[in-house]
Amino acid sequence: MNTDTLKQNTGFLLLEDGSVFYGLAAGASLTKTGEICFNTAMAGYQETFSDPSYGGQILVMTSPHIGNYATLHEEQESPSPTLQALVCRNYSDNAPGDRPSCIPLNDWLCLAGVPVLHNIDTRKLVQKMRSGGSMNALLSTNNMDLDQARALLASTPSMSGQALGTQAGVSGPTTYPSPTGKRVALIDFGFKDSMARLLAQAGIEVQLFHSSTSLETLLAWNPDGFLLSNGPGDPEPLTDAIELTKRIIQLKKPVFGICLGHQIIGLSMGLKTFKMKNGHHGVNHPVLNLSSGKGEITSQNHGFAVDMESLQQHPDMELTHQHLNDGTVAGMRHKHLPVFSVQYHPEAAPGPHDSRYLFQQFIQQL
Repeated sequence: MNTDTLKQNTGFLLLEDGSVFYGLAAGASLTKTGEICFNTAMAGYQETFSDPSYGGQILVMTSPHIGNYATLHEEQESPSPTLQALVCRNYSDNAPGDRPSCIPLNDWLCLAGVPVLHNIDTRKLVQKMRSGGSMNALLSTNNMDLDQARALLASTPSMSGQALGTQAGVSGPTTYPSPTGKRVALIDFGFKDSMARLLAQAGIEVQLFHSSTSLETLLAWNPDGFLLSNGPGDPEPLTDAIELTKRIIQLKKPVFGICLGHQIIGLSMGLKTFKMKNGHHGVNHPVLNLSSGKGEITSQNHGFAVDMESLQQHPDMELTHQHLNDGTVAGMRHKHLPVFSVQYHPEAAPGPHDSRYLFQQFIQQL
């Protein structure tokens, strides 16, 4: 599909507050609903679109140029795009001539059934989202009637209460082999491939297990430690995963949680989580490491967080990292056991590598 074809089609975005934004349509010719959120990253859109944590969400990119360097298979964080739909300002469908193995972004999104609305005033849209907070939206590129769209949007459930993390993981064990003999069981709630690859590159054998896997099955593989991955949705409904994490922690083996995995560790320890007004979605979030006193620029993608007061009141848990924009919990650890977690993405794909030391910290505990 070329750029001229893209400009012949139109579509609209309907927000829960009744606002309607009209624009040009691309991607799949479909109607999708979900929670709308915005990402402030200026690069790395392919890694962003293939991050399973965006399951159930319509994503607005604040960067004005999307698609201008196309896509490469080796830069994906999961097999295909995971977002519900995409909204952006300028949308390119041309693969650069100097990257012959590239696939045009529009082809990639079409194959995954992701509709796109572009030529949108994303500044105005994001300002409305920042003031209004989290809300559902509907994006249509297939000429849906507006009244029908309003009825469909009204029936769309809130992200709160959705156990999407159980739906996003692998269906069966997948192994990233490595020769050292150290093994990490990665509990998959919708993991990013970079997590497993970084551990494998460091000589750690990684095997993925679905979040519904029993502790007995995990122990039969004889892991030296456990990594709880990121993923979409609300952590509170994941009661089986929370109970599994309690039992894993009781083994006194190293446990590392990232994003949703961080929240699940918190819930397993009796802490509380809450739905954020807008969440954190971008690659420039400042975090203070309370141990070193250093600031870190981090990649983040989450709409829920661990409650600070419940963490500070817990006798066995302590704060290790704090978000410098809003003071929310960005990292924590157990005072007596090798258990720690962060609310951001230390694998940073896309994003800065300030926090990759956390993988080494985990490896040293194995």
